[in-house]
Amino acid sequence: MPNDYLGGFVTGATMSNFTCLAVARQWYGKAIGKDFAKEGVSEKINILSALPHSSAIKSLSMLGIGSANFSKIKVTEGNREAIDIEDLEHKIKELNGHPFILITSAGTVNTVDFDDFKAIARLKEKHNFWWHIDGAFGAFAVCSPKYKRLMNGWETADSITVDCHKWLNVPYESAVFLVKEKYKILQMETFQNSNAPYLGDPLENFSYLNFLPENSRRLKALPVWFSLVAYGKKGYQEIVENSVEMAQLFGQFIDDNKNFELLAPVRLNNVCFTLSGDENQEKVPAFLTLLNNTGKVFMTPTVYNGKKGIRASFVNWRTSEADIEIIIAEIKKIETPQ
Repeated sequence: MPNDYLGGFVTGATMSNFTCLAVARQWYGKAIGKDFAKEGVSEKINILSALPHSSAIKSLSMLGIGSANFSKIKVTEGNREAIDIEDLEHKIKELNGHPFILITSAGTVNTVDFDDFKAIARLKEKHNFWWHIDGAFGAFAVCSPKYKRLMNGWETADSITVDCHKWLNVPYESAVFLVKEKYKILQMETFQNSNAPYLGDPLENFSYLNFLPENSRRLKALPVWFSLVAYGKKGYQEIVENSVEMAQLFGQFIDDNKNFELLAPVRLNNVCFTLSGDENQEKVPAFLTLLNNTGKVFMTPTVYNGKKGIRASFVNWRTSEADIEIIIAEIKKIETPQ
């Protein structure tokens, strides 16, 4: 990426989204002649998104924008979760030149789909908007020459969320925000300790106290530093590519088994599937409970295109083909619940 981002550590993807969208809120206010950080949100803020993560929606709520106050963009046809660029352009035209905030995905929760960042970058050349990418785990695709094409164009986004506890394999409460450094003043207006002279002049002495939501926290970034030094880009390339390979192996088993069906193609490191047949939809939760109760497998429930499904996500550096064999063996032991 270009060296024009101001980055910092926060306690998770939720706080990273919150930080980025808080600066976006301040940008929006300035675009219409308001200072929302000082005056509060006094105008409707135009937000566009297709499938924002729940943490981004939660952030809109905490920022006083409103969790329901965003315009939903259609997704691309063909069993996709990516933004339909044509519909996005249509909604931009409807705004008639008014500024807006666009929330995009670098890896959706269910199927790890990516928005078309190159197309969005071209739109940004023509329209006035803040572009935020939620790349909580999908952003690490750039570590791999095989998959970095999924992130092409992301370097022009205004803000980016990255969550370290996923593919960096470090503990919880460790995430990163990235905001273009040209918005440094807006970021400081949003988070500065303006009435605390004992903390120093924020204009004279740079301090993250004035660029982050938290004033204090423990050094939870240390495991990230250790991991990056120990493994580097090559190490994380291997972790990413291994995770994708394991997901593809499991996805192939699902695709070949008449008792299951893939709800979407295996695009990266998630397998989204369900029990075959509409008559078995009500049995999905019971099946998942039995599977997780084995103590050897843990997957999560989801809903995709109106169907109850199961989500298997692969991110751990230790996962091997032997683990896939364990998963398959445990699944075969469980009969479809009656």
